[in-house]
Amino acid sequence: MKSSFTVIGLGELLWDMFPQGKQLGGAPANFAYMTALLGDRGIVASRVGQDRLGQEAIWTLKSSGLDTSQIQIDPGHATGTVQVKVDSKGQPEYTINEDVAWDHLTWTPEWEKLAKSADAVCFGSLAQRSEVSRATIRKFLQSVGADVARIFDVNLRQAFFTAEVLRVALLHANIMKVNHEELPRIIELFGEKFRGENEGACWLAAEFGIKLVCVTRGHRGSLLVYGEKIDEHPGFAVKVADTVGAGDAFTAALVHHWLRKTPLREMNLAANRMGAWVASQEGAMPAAEESVLSSIR
Repeated sequence: MKSSFTVIGLGELLWDMFPQGKQLGGAPANFAYMTALLGDRGIVASRVGQDRLGQEAIWTLKSSGLDTSQIQIDPGHATGTVQVKVDSKGQPEYTINEDVAWDHLTWTPEWEKLAKSADAVCFGSLAQRSEVSRATIRKFLQSVGADVARIFDVNLRQAFFTAEVLRVALLHANIMKVNHEELPRIIELFGEKFRGENEGACWLAAEFGIKLVCVTRGHRGSLLVYGEKIDEHPGFAVKVADTVGAGDAFTAALVHHWLRKTPLREMNLAANRMGAWVASQEGAMPAAEESVLSSIR
């Protein structure tokens, strides 16, 4: 087995504009950053504007040790931004600006080469809100090797999704991560009756040929369904700073252990520990804490 893998976060790269200042984010970037902390080659495949925010995004990722060679520069569209309000419980509310650089992801020879080098690629629903980026993401997923982990990390934001976009995404995926609030919405979007998390996760796995379905439950942990095997973890109690990026950190640890064929229970444990650690820190890309990371590895 390889000691290090090439793991790609494909989709949106943006600045979260908090009342106290801005933080770089977007699920694919958060995921790639966490992947790199765990010791794999985390790559962000996204697009920023030819503007100051775009330059700053690339500089920030580079200074965090990430490979930024696959971030496209868009001469005609601004770098993505999101207005974020965090409530008293640390839960974020997002207002996501439209027609920005990451809505124009472009299929290039460089990205074709990247797809062929991937061991895992994580993509979401938000980056597929535009027809251009949606077509590029699908092309990317069609270009990876048959054994590559293709993780669909659902993110139902505002009205930026349809049943058809979700259906095609699931047909391209072999791993799905969804939270406990999104799961019933998705089941019902597909015209089915929601009968609980276990049954819903099993139905999605069977309907779309998904190898691993993960349902995250916030502070209450998570459910993993892998064939006939089911594992539930109750989560870790931490003092929450904010939950931004906690789900992406969870996914990174999940994928880290999936690539290493870790047993389901240990995989779930590691992913919950990673998510809880990020929730206890401010922002989605906290500095490495080697004692925490080594236990997660």
